[in-house]
Amino acid sequence: MRRWRRGAALAAAVMMVLSGCGAPAGTDGDLVDDWSLVGEVRQFTPAVGDCHLIGDPTGYLSSYQPVDCGRAHLVETFHVGRFTGASAARPTPPKVGSAALRPAYAECDTRAREFLGGDWHGARLVVQVVPPSPNGWAGGSRWFRCDLFEVSAVETGADNESDWPAQHAGTLRDALKDPASPLAYGCASPHTGGTVQVSCAAPHWIEYAGTWTAPETPFAALAGNENRINAACRTVIAGYVELPVDRLLPYRTGSLYGLPSQAAWARGDRQVRCFLWSYTQLKRSVRGAGPAALPVR
Repeated sequence: MRRWRRGAALAAAVMMVLSGCGAPAGTDGDLVDDWSLVGEVRQFTPAVGDCHLIGDPTGYLSSYQPVDCGRAHLVETFHVGRFTGASAARPTPPKVGSAALRPAYAECDTRAREFLGGDWHGARLVVQVVPPSPNGWAGGSRWFRCDLFEVSAVETGADNESDWPAQHAGTLRDALKDPASPLAYGCASPHTGGTVQVSCAAPHWIEYAGTWTAPETPFAALAGNENRINAACRTVIAGYVELPVDRLLPYRTGSLYGLPSQAAWARGDRQVRCFLWSYTQLKRSVRGAGPAALPVR
């Protein structure tokens, strides 16, 4: 009985305290209906037209610090798409460079051509896809960012692991509408450590001819097959100059090529850039010039 009495005494004391707590003046005693509602939680979504000082494909909110595109920057966001279907149902965001990101990359590729007014593969430009961070994905974010950036050199070869953005000031919108855009590959000449762009009216040895779409194969397998790439690029060159594709073609022109970087290959870029290498110095473009422009040597 002593235990029961102790509980009963405690209950009585609580009742006395509660009875002394009347509702303050001006209130109805109902606490809940006087609370203001918390605003609706909004998910972060990047903005089209923002430019950034960070070139890495990172979707973390903490690193999202856009700047005015009129000042020097590294990348520009030209489109924001949305994952749908099976891609959106994933428990985690697609990893940068994974096959799961390829549909998003294909959309970015198409939108980039519209944004620029031309095919970015024919210029010192690179397109990359940026998915949300894992925490953002867990919170419901299903956007992907399409970024565009400039590279500083005409890249030929097969040893580039990644693309390195160069500083750029101003938007890239319509940057390729003019065929004479300074970003377009155009003509070039050998230079210490690589090639340098020059006017096609100036003496030059190299001229961009177009792209060859490589097959679905491991990057290392393609990079190790130079004969196949050069043969494919000679066909592209023949179409560009209007040359016959025959056994004499290798005696008319040499070829250079630029593979996508390994990072670009991983995200779905299969376009190999093809350049003609003339056996004699050129002083004008040979586009559509026919066999007389590149005679058999």
